[in-house]
Amino acid sequence: MKIKLILQGAFWVMIYIFITLLPLILLLTGDNPPGREFWREFSVALGFVGLAMMALQFVLTARFRRLKAPYGSDIIYHFHRQISLIAFALILSHPIILFLFNAEYLKLLNLITAPWRARAGVSALVLLMFVIGLSLWRKQLKIDYTAWRIGHGVLATLVVSLALIHVMLVNYYVNTPLKRLLWVGYGLFWISLLLWVRVIKPFILLRKPYEVVQVNPERGNTWTVVLKPKNHRGMRFMPGQFTWLTAWASPFSDAEHPFSISSSAEKSDQLSLTIKEFGDFTRRIKDLKPGQEVYLDGPFGSFSIDRHPHAKGFIFIAGGVGITPIMSMLRTLADRNDQRPLILLYANKTWDGVTFREELDALQQKLNLKVIHVIESPPDGWKGERGYVTQELLARTLPADYQRNRWEIFICGPDAMMNSVENSLSKIGVWIGDFHSERFYLV
Repeated sequence: MKIKLILQGAFWVMIYIFITLLPLILLLTGDNPPGREFWREFSVALGFVGLAMMALQFVLTARFRRLKAPYGSDIIYHFHRQISLIAFALILSHPIILFLFNAEYLKLLNLITAPWRARAGVSALVLLMFVIGLSLWRKQLKIDYTAWRIGHGVLATLVVSLALIHVMLVNYYVNTPLKRLLWVGYGLFWISLLLWVRVIKPFILLRKPYEVVQVNPERGNTWTVVLKPKNHRGMRFMPGQFTWLTAWASPFSDAEHPFSISSSAEKSDQLSLTIKEFGDFTRRIKDLKPGQEVYLDGPFGSFSIDRHPHAKGFIFIAGGVGITPIMSMLRTLADRNDQRPLILLYANKTWDGVTFREELDALQQKLNLKVIHVIESPPDGWKGERGYVTQELLARTLPADYQRNRWEIFICGPDAMMNSVENSLSKIGVWIGDFHSERFYLV
């Protein structure tokens, strides 16, 4: 399984590099007009590569399962954020280099007197700055997620469209049918992606609604929403995966939010999402009513025991509501009567806030499971682990017969906890390929 995923991952990396460099490759082929100095050609090359990278951002966020399978959605979204900054730097370098080596180009910044090709290019760059800035400081600016997401999509589409118009109007490197075909193909590809994301896929989801069966309160200011497919077969998923939920709106509204599935993968007639109250949307979850229709887009994610059938045993490390995908895995293992050894380290602030506390006790009777609770502020008389999941605790918990590629470790919780646990595992000699993380904040 791991070898297959590695090969798939390498394949998609090569495809990404090829598509990114294809405009540059064609730029260097054929006959180009003479008399262009090196720095002008170099700036154009950087711009082309940056533009191709920006266009591929639409692919990264289009939720193609085969593309995300080798890496996991959280890694893809992290790559999306980081590569956006690199693409922005490359695109910004294009005019800066031109200005540095020929001050005459500064006149093109005057949108009143500049030709249309320059107006399109400058407008694309300004809008790109807005896209990057609003994405980096959305939370600090307290911009509503749904409003930001809609604006992000509109602005990104305008950026790529204006940049393509700039390339076509300059008409310097589209002087052959093959080069023109390349950029027309890029344009049609982006339009097709937009149609898929904004029209076709929402229409498919609209025809496959889910119905709320019940909403159950859990410990830790958390709610479990039980759903059943309405007039369709539902979805098959691996334990530990997540789905995007749309409630009080249609799939066309762009008002969806990602949540881990907490139910067993062996039960396809119903599906559960366990959601902690964090923001405006999650605070409304308890207000869902039985019979109400919602929509699910999924499943997604690579955080699953089913990707590691070879494992001798599993170690789960959860913090707070990070227990949700792990609960799906434990419930699935129980339904399969899987008796491989399991260890759960579960960190919470208080004992009363331990979500699924009673069910975890019961699962220890069904599974070969050892649960270790770590409480930051324990009650009087507490005899268990206190504080946080430390390196010393991990070293004590790690099985004596731990061997590389035999025990798989799953980590889910707040970012600070996960970073600390990953660092500690590396220090005590756990191979990085043996631990897997699921991060909540995809946006």
